[in-house]
Amino acid sequence: MPERTTTSNTRNTTDALIKYRRDIADLRQRIKNRRFQVAGLFGTPIILALAILSWISLKVFIWLHGDMPNAIHGAFTGFTIILAIATIVQFAVEFSANSPWRDSETSVRKLKLDLELAEERRILEARRLTPSTLERQASYKERIPTEVVRLRKESRHYRRVHLLMQWLLFTSSAAISAITAWYDPPQPGKGALITLGFMVTVITAATGYFKPRERAFNLQQTADSMEQHITALDLGIAPYMQEDAKNLELFATSVEGLRVEQRKREQQLDQPHQSRQEVI
Repeated sequence: MPERTTTSNTRNTTDALIKYRRDIADLRQRIKNRRFQVAGLFGTPIILALAILSWISLKVFIWLHGDMPNAIHGAFTGFTIILAIATIVQFAVEFSANSPWRDSETSVRKLKLDLELAEERRILEARRLTPSTLERQASYKERIPTEVVRLRKESRHYRRVHLLMQWLLFTSSAAISAITAWYDPPQPGKGALITLGFMVTVITAATGYFKPRERAFNLQQTADSMEQHITALDLGIAPYMQEDAKNLELFATSVEGLRVEQRKREQQLDQPHQSRQEVI
């Protein structure tokens, strides 16, 4: 009887932890969907306003004393109508009583809070049933894949920011030369050159200050190192070739060392260049 009771409790614990994992995965997907919905809700009206503003600007600055070509006029008309319909439909769906959107009128911040609470409940449930040091280390091991996912996500974010900055910098620099060679009169080439020169200066300064490339590299390197330790522990290869208790202790020590090094690298990137040289 005691063995059956223990087996039943273990099964119930496993089912509860699986349910928590499913809830966490569902919340992550809901957050992605909600971000897409919010982007459509706010992005479509903004694009609509920019399209109308561009339409008016072309008419005023280029075809003020003439007729706008029918092709351009028709393109702006169709584009504006499509955006207007999309805006109305999205707002109607968002604020409808029977909205097909699961999280309509729900902020992404609230969903993120629900996700954090669900992850915390899963960790606390695992810890409540594993009070020993060995089992707490095992629970810590289960949290590391989430940390790896977070690091990879931040790394991709900074890498995309860096690529966007570089492409804007390349495009603006090339456009400056092209406009300089193309336009003889001061306008509209002069205004475009001022704008592009401003963009090049801002992008260059932002890239040097925020260092998205270095941040992406550091985050990716830390995530790869953590994943290497997880794989080594699961396979029982060096340096995890001892007893389970010693392996988990070594794993926790190694991973915490990697996280400390990552925080130090982030602090070094946040410091001015002169301060970093003094620290080194």
